[in-house]
Amino acid sequence: MALELSTALAAPPGGGLLLAPPPPAPPGKEQQVAGVGILLQISMLVLSFVLGHVLRRHRFYYLPEASASLLIGLVVGGLANISNTETNTRTWFNFHEEFFFLFLLPPIIFQSGFSLSPKPFFANFGAIVTFAILGTFIASIVTGMLVYLGGLTFLMYQLPLVECLMFGALISATDPVTVLSIFQELGSDVNLYALVFGESVLNDAMAISLYRTMSSVRSNAAGGENIFMMILQFLEIFVGSMSSGVGVGFISALLFKYAGLDIDNLQNLECCLFVLFPYFSYMLAEGLGLSGIVSILFTGMVMKHYTYSNLSDNSQRFVSSFFHLLSSLAETFVFIYMGFDIAMEEHSWSHVGFIFFSIIFIIVARAANVFSCAYLVNISRPENRRIPLKHQKALCFSGLRGAMAFALALQSVHELPEGHGKAILTTTTAIVVLTVLLIGGSTGTMLEALDVIGDENTSIENYEDNNGYIPPTYEEGMSSGGGLRMKLKEFHKSTTSFTALDKNYLTPFFTSQTDDDDADDFGDQPQNQRRGFYDQ
Repeated sequence: MALELSTALAAPPGGGLLLAPPPPAPPGKEQQVAGVGILLQISMLVLSFVLGHVLRRHRFYYLPEASASLLIGLVVGGLANISNTETNTRTWFNFHEEFFFLFLLPPIIFQSGFSLSPKPFFANFGAIVTFAILGTFIASIVTGMLVYLGGLTFLMYQLPLVECLMFGALISATDPVTVLSIFQELGSDVNLYALVFGESVLNDAMAISLYRTMSSVRSNAAGGENIFMMILQFLEIFVGSMSSGVGVGFISALLFKYAGLDIDNLQNLECCLFVLFPYFSYMLAEGLGLSGIVSILFTGMVMKHYTYSNLSDNSQRFVSSFFHLLSSLAETFVFIYMGFDIAMEEHSWSHVGFIFFSIIFIIVARAANVFSCAYLVNISRPENRRIPLKHQKALCFSGLRGAMAFALALQSVHELPEGHGKAILTTTTAIVVLTVLLIGGSTGTMLEALDVIGDENTSIENYEDNNGYIPPTYEEGMSSGGGLRMKLKEFHKSTTSFTALDKNYLTPFFTSQTDDDDADDFGDQPQNQRRGFYDQ
């Protein structure tokens, strides 16, 4: 009877034998595979840090540390891909965009806002906002429209307009880790560093907001949303996320000001609460359907400016070192992770024209972004404060693509039809490898040719008055009567108004510091917010 029952269960309804599924691997074997995968990851991290230190110590700029990390991942992934261990290794080393967005990216973005030096940032606040918000929007639209027109003229693989705009948004996320590291290593103009630094901080948040807006428009395409609703939806995501992050930052400042945690026996609790607030901000925004990246970025800026001064001295040292360490590990791991997955992922290399013309289009879009925004900034500034042409060229060159673009491309594979998503992923992969390895390796030579590094002559004294902002002389250019020029000057003038508001009202309300020197607690030298491993 038992034999008949087992035979009946093994036979399919139509007759014949049904092979039993293979037995699951024993638990001990699974743990062994997991241990090997984690050991491989740790080994690559150690190798990346040691190799980066050696390269940096010998000033070998042809292989930057970000490029070295990516190359390590590519080599190991390629070896795993041609070996018979691909399945087991891939199980523990897939590049999951959820893992990237939830665990790796938050500490990197928080450190970006947390390490901002307020003086050069607010001195160039108008220019940074112009490049990061308006410039990213211009680059996204120009790239998307050129890709769409290229498809219509049969130059490349054709995609619908909304999907082209999604590609334009994701590929506009820049990651200038190499440029920033060389600026810090060899010295550069403070204003140029602040522009590259500030744009890279806000650029990711802007690109993600644009991508999510376009993705939402595509999913609701049947509703026939017009351009006004698209803009309204983008503003809802960006402004809502920013407000959420600022609000959490202000709440943390008030908590640490009045809770009385800055005493010896409560420093552990103080540090634990401080570390939890950034993730609270991120998850709150994600839970509300907003952008956690935008939220945690502004939380980092507010917590450094207000909450940080309410901590005890020991807690200040700990949280600075902790987020520095966490960001360095996450950034390095992201490049290794990305290189490994590029070697292991199935790509669609049949659309060579799409890749070739996309590279040309993003160069055109980057130039349109930088030169148009620089023109708007320069007409609102006096002669001695304008962005010189060599700095504009350096800004163009600093538009490398990195992990953010790759993660959004992976996300697009699940959101778009198979052929479209694969084409976007393959193109993004090619662009990331090209910019990080090839352009990143020539960064030092290019920046020396532009004569924008190796010169520490940076009029630091100008930052001592008015929080670093040099107000434009409104007598210059008054005869032209340009309305746009005056409006842009008023926008830059508003920076000084915010500085006064912050000094007279916000800082006394949210912090327990009263001395004027407290604003200098952030340090005089700019920090590399994108990759703490570069710091001295």
